[in-house]
Amino acid sequence: MMTKLKYAMFALALAGSAPAGSAPALAQENKGLIIGAWRMTSLQITNSEGKKADVPYSGQVIFSQSGTLSVQAMDPDPAAKPTTYTANGYEAYYGPVAIDEEKSTFTITVESSLVRDLIGQELERVFEVTGDQLVITPVDPEEGWRVTYERL
Repeated sequence: MMTKLKYAMFALALAGSAPAGSAPALAQENKGLIIGAWRMTSLQITNSEGKKADVPYSGQVIFSQSGTLSVQAMDPDPAAKPTTYTANGYEAYYGPVAIDEEKSTFTITVESSLVRDLIGQELERVFEVTGDQLVITPVDPEEGWRVTYERL
């Protein structure tokens, strides 16, 4: 018991021993550029005719260091029709996420969602991080959307 306690105390000391202004040592291990909180700056939809339109959504996405993803977004139109991802103009889901930085993709397994049909689904997305900007698109371009975020 004392040995386990000593290891636990060592791990806590190590986690808190990072230089001022940097993340704890344990939090830095094997984490990529996508980890963090991002605020939505634009949502662009492409219709079946190839015409692009900006949608005045607001929201955020959070990729946690512990390997989860949460999304919240809202269409300001109170009469917004439901979509695959939204109910009453609101999108919210959460779950574990696997990030493949080599392929620039991530896959979330939806654990909880406002739209219950999403629960249990695996959603794969393509991402690109440039500086403090994150762009997420579907793997299938036929879905016709692109979301841009800025790091919080």
